[in-house]
Amino acid sequence: MIGKVAVAIAVLVVACILVAGLYTLFKGGDVSRSWSNRLMRLRVLAQFIAIIVIMTVLYFTRGH
Repeated sequence: MIGKVAVAIAVLVVACILVAGLYTLFKGGDVSRSWSNRLMRLRVLAQFIAIIVIMTVLYFTRGH
């Protein structure tokens, strides 16, 4: 149960960062210049962490 919650939170964080990054990208102007690239780099980091969380949950739920 805890594993499913951790995976859901990790995926939700990635989705929120993606939506925020796309919003700033399409908004343009000063907001886009200062935040768009930063948010997309943060998204890559969040995706990496989410993959680690997912693989860890899979490893421990399979009984190894």
